[in-house]
Amino acid sequence: MSILVQNIAKQFGTQWAVQDVSFDLRPGEIVGFLGPNGAGKSTTLKMITGSLVPNRGEIQVMGLAVGPNFPETRQHIGYLPENNPLYLELFVRAHLDFIAQVHKIPNARHRIEEVIQLVGLEREAHKRIGQLSKGYRQRVGLAQAILHDPDVLILDEPTTGLDPNQLVEIRQLIKTLGEKKTVLFSTHILSEVAALCDRVLVIHHGQLRADSPIHEVKETIDDWFQTLTTPTK
Repeated sequence: MSILVQNIAKQFGTQWAVQDVSFDLRPGEIVGFLGPNGAGKSTTLKMITGSLVPNRGEIQVMGLAVGPNFPETRQHIGYLPENNPLYLELFVRAHLDFIAQVHKIPNARHRIEEVIQLVGLEREAHKRIGQLSKGYRQRVGLAQAILHDPDVLILDEPTTGLDPNQLVEIRQLIKTLGEKKTVLFSTHILSEVAALCDRVLVIHHGQLRADSPIHEVKETIDDWFQTLTTPTK
């Protein structure tokens, strides 16, 4: 398994943000992590990346337990957080060069140019990141996430705030990346899951409500999702 999540839970104060969530992802899958805002998506992704420690449960990435093996698991994970933190004053190549040094990537200059081409940044790579549109900043974030050639990509709301053209381009880029990597991305946009995913996980109020192949729910995804997230009377 690329990712194995077993009965994880996370508590903040008196509130349980995630409760007993379990799932696994196989190599080469693109899986949508779907839920309303505040459902527990980001908290779960942060636990998978090692940014947060669960109160209980176990997470493995490429067969390694995330907690005890954090430096090793980090090498297998590419992570694009929701707020996409970047050094806005740096030029694109300088930013990626810094990330390459962090990961100790050999032949970094060649890899940086390879990734710039892969994510479609050639025309913008001479600019400072602060000069780029949101869509191109997302491309820089994706370039940063894949620079060390990880096995797993964790993308938190990667298309939020993009205009329609940028949305199509980033979706296509995610699909291309998913041909060789396991991709787990969170979203609250139903059409995005239907367009991109092999499988969909639904989380609501911190609990996993569904785990389904997309072909089983694609035609009725709106009604299906509403049923799962509507409180029972």
